[in-house]
Amino acid sequence: QVQLVESGGGAAQPGDSLRLSCEASGRTFNNYAMAWFRQAPGKERAFVAAINWSGGSTNGRGRFTISRDNAANTVWLQMNNLRPEDTAVYYCAAILGGYSEYAGSYEYWGQGTQVTVST
Repeated sequence: QVQLVESGGGAAQPGDSLRLSCEASGRTFNNYAMAWFRQAPGKERAFVAAINWSGGSTNGRGRFTISRDNAANTVWLQMNNLRPEDTAVYYCAAILGGYSEYAGSYEYWGQGTQVTVST
């Protein structure tokens, strides 16, 4: 199995930047697509960004950029110009194959890291 551990969350002010990390262990990282999802209280888990093994990526925000270093078994989410509505628990997820925007497609999940954006 694959274990995923997120880190880098915390408190931020509007306009600040944060860089989240997700380190994988267990099975080899080879051929796994990775994604970031987030979940705010009372809301469903929402897609943020995803990246394939080869580095091709997609996201729906522009302010956020996903990247990976396969040799280091690590994926990052660079979050710029944070807004209060970005407040959520951020999760990384892994799937063997191509990425998906749907949480149910992913077989491995981390425990999440809290991001709070407020004045």
